[in-house]
Amino acid sequence: MTGQPLVHVIRGDRVESVHHIAACAVDGAGRVIYAVGSIDVPVYWRSSAKPFIAAAVVRSGAIERFGLDQHEVAVMAASHAGEPFHIEAVRSILNKIGLSEEALQCGSHAPYNATAARALEENGERFTTVHNNCSGKHAGILALCLMLGCNIATYTELNNPAQQVILALCGRLTGQDPKTFPVAVDGCGIPAFAASLESAALAFMRFATLDGIDARDAQALKIVRDAMIAHPRYVAGTGEFDSALMEAGNGAIACKAGAEGVHGDALIDERYGYVQKVLDGAKRAVAPAVMAALYGLGGAPAAAELESFAQPAIANRAGAIVGEIRAKAVARAAVQNR
Repeated sequence: MTGQPLVHVIRGDRVESVHHIAACAVDGAGRVIYAVGSIDVPVYWRSSAKPFIAAAVVRSGAIERFGLDQHEVAVMAASHAGEPFHIEAVRSILNKIGLSEEALQCGSHAPYNATAARALEENGERFTTVHNNCSGKHAGILALCLMLGCNIATYTELNNPAQQVILALCGRLTGQDPKTFPVAVDGCGIPAFAASLESAALAFMRFATLDGIDARDAQALKIVRDAMIAHPRYVAGTGEFDSALMEAGNGAIACKAGAEGVHGDALIDERYGYVQKVLDGAKRAVAPAVMAALYGLGGAPAAAELESFAQPAIANRAGAIVGEIRAKAVARAAVQNR
């Protein structure tokens, strides 16, 4: 896989490190309007697929059957930071579907949010599976299993009907046969599929426009999109890039980060989808690259709170600013020049 050296880590007046980016944007007509690096090589979408996983749950009728609200739908699409409101939402889903935390097979880790992690420690509490950033997604997939009448004990396995329903929806959004997707195992234990950046950008364009897809798929995507936009902090957390970008977007952007430097963005007013992959997987390069792309392509919110993500400062141990992370400006490429 190839990319371009778009993100520079600068210390003093010298470039110290460089991150290569592969990226693609697709407009409302399905045309590639921006491409750098390899956009036709399968990439694991990782957690950037979560909005579509949540949409598969919604499409099954789970909202109506279990009385799920917008906060709960948003946390199903989340890589949450383990703040108290995240945990409350996940536990609420489990309570409504009649299952305990023991049904979650995502494994456990400390909350990503430092304040939440410290509070657990100070209270003498241990983190559990519900604190896993993927616990909302897992609770949603369990709800999907119940809707399908399939075995909840095997919900992380590829041949479970719930996983097949999820892959089928992703296949429809990309226009590809899901049987052709390379599949591995994600960090939380569920199947992780791979598809090209171009197909991912197409899926996020459809997330933005709701055009060119089955009416039930469109309605499910809209419900997930509306929940993410209405409750962006449930999708990531306080001070996290995805939440800040959606808050600043004020209804015009729905976005979702994935592990190993993947990020997907649905630009609703601009009617395009953008997806990128940091080739070395470095998280620090994600936000600067996304912001540079959105500024160049149109649709980036002009918000002071996003400046620290667009060009993060580098501080030393004493707190002095000694450098910055900077992405090269992006210019929209004409389709005919690809």
